[in-house]
Formats: sequence, structure tokens, C-alpha cells
Amino acid sequence: MNWTMTLRDIVYNDSIKFILAGGKGGVGKTSCAGAIALLSARQGYRTLVLSTDPAHSLSDSFDQNLAGGEIIEIEGVDKLWGLEISADKGMAEFQDAMSSGQAGPEAAVAAQFLGDMGGMSPPGSDEAMAFGKMLEFLEDSSYDRVVFDTAPTGHTLKLLEVPDLLDSWLGKILTLRQRMSSMMAGLRAMMGGGQEDETSWQMLQRTKEKISAARVELSNPELTQFIVVTIPEAMAVFETQRLLGSLNTYSIPSSNIIVNQLIPENPDCRFCSTRRDMQQSNLRDIKDIYSDLSITEIPLFDMEIRGIEGLTKLGHILIGEEP
Repeated sequence: MNWTMTLRDIVYNDSIKFILAGGKGGVGKTSCAGAIALLSARQGYRTLVLSTDPAHSLSDSFDQNLAGGEIIEIEGVDKLWGLEISADKGMAEFQDAMSSGQAGPEAAVAAQFLGDMGGMSPPGSDEAMAFGKMLEFLEDSSYDRVVFDTAPTGHTLKLLEVPDLLDSWLGKILTLRQRMSSMMAGLRAMMGGGQEDETSWQMLQRTKEKISAARVELSNPELTQFIVVTIPEAMAVFETQRLLGSLNTYSIPSSNIIVNQLIPENPDCRFCSTRRDMQQSNLRDIKDIYSDLSITEIPLFDMEIRGIEGLTKLGHILIGEEP
């Protein structure tokens, strides 16, 4: 795919399996992610929309409780499921497994030596759990498409760093295990234990391999597209530059910017006109800086975008089916 795809191209493209929406907090990325997921489901794709945002506003967007860490069918829509990732729940399960020895005796001993790593938790707990869930669905063939509502920019940038951090972290654990294996084998022999169970360490090695595979899939423009959502204000434009720079650094394909909450013309309102002039100036800057990207303009709605009806209306505008 060497051309710049519009949002319509992405939604209607059979090969696109992963769509990520991200941007500064409060710009409407969750609404956009929900609308894109709804469009995908109505195109016949079995679609999962999940949120890695600790704020969990996906439930508000669909006007349905998606909390609890379980996949839930979206009411009133065929082929659409939702999930809000519970990072706290996932991290608690991870730490229990490490401290209880479920990951092997060396891991429990290693936890004593690596206490400064947050009780053997991977770097960036929330982001690590979010990436772990992403990893799960990158491999899951149950869905034709997975739409990720990512956390605000700062968290998303940390999320992009997670593969490298986890790879390094797992490498340290595996190295420590190798150094300790002979000692643990001797202890087991003294205690009359049997041979070492390799299962847990094989699992860690496979996890490293999965991380490498995920990098490949997330950097493949025929499979993945990251949609940047912003508003025409100076701080949001700055965040957009920072996000797109990081996406480029990590080779995450991104060819679309949604500029949301554009104030319509209203000559009878001086305040509205002043705000609109400011927005239009920033919009021109966005178009100048990112002339090689597809830019979708979304007006400021006179109502809260919530529920299937609101997301449907937004979806039509996103793909140019409604003025």
C-alpha cells in the first residue's frame, strides 16, 4: 500500500485487521474508535473494540457497561464486541503468579533479588498489561478486525516502548534463570525432588518470540493502521507532532489524522467566530505540516456523541457518507 488511504479505504479494506486510535486526552478518540468499530461490524467484519485507556470511556460511548475485563457483545449490533482492559486486575494476577511460584521456583527466588523492579512486574505496569492484551488479540483469529482505543498520548508512547522493555526484561529473567538453574537443580537433588519442569521458562521464551512477531504485524501497513485524533488547538497540534514522530520511530503505519470538534460558521456569534478563526488557522497549519496524510474534518456536534445512534452519525461523517 503505497498510496495514502482515507478512512473509508481503511474501513472497507479486507486486509486491515488492526486499527488503533490515539491522541491527546479529550479530543474524541474513543468516539472515533467506537464509530470505526461500528462501521466495521456493519460491513460484515467480526469486530472487537477494546480500550487500553485507564479512564475507560468506551462504556460511555456505547452507553453500555463494558468494564470487568470480559468481552461483551455490543447490544443492538451484530458482529461487534467490546472490552475495557482492567490493568489493575491483570497486574494483580501477574504478580500472584510470580510470587506464588506458578512461573517456576527460580522466578520466586528471582523476585527476592529483583525487588527494585516493582515486585517482579514488567516496566510500565499499565502499559505492559495493555500490550499483553493486545498481544493476545494480535494472535486471536476469532475476529476479522480489532479496533484499539488507546490511552492519551503519554500512555500510548509508553505502550509503544513496551515491546523493547519487555524483551529486555524477559531477557534478564531468562539470563538469571540460566545462572541459577544449576544451584536449583542441586537443591532439588538434596531435597529428593525430580527433574526441573521447563514449561514455565519455555513459556517466557515463547513470549519473547510473540513480542517479535507482534512488532512485525504492527509495522505492516497491509495489516495495521494507526488513526491520530486531534482538535485544532495549539497544544493538541503539538501532541499530534509528538505522537506521529514516535509512530514513525517505531514504524507503526499512520496515514490519517482526524481533526475533531471544528466550530461551524456562525456570524451572529462573535465568540463562536473568534474561536472558529483560531481553529481554522491551526487547521491550515495541520494541513501544511501533514500534506502527505489524509485529513478528515469533523464538526463540533451540538450533542454528546453517545450510544449507537450518535456513533452511527459520526461514522457516516468519518467516511464521507454524510455532509
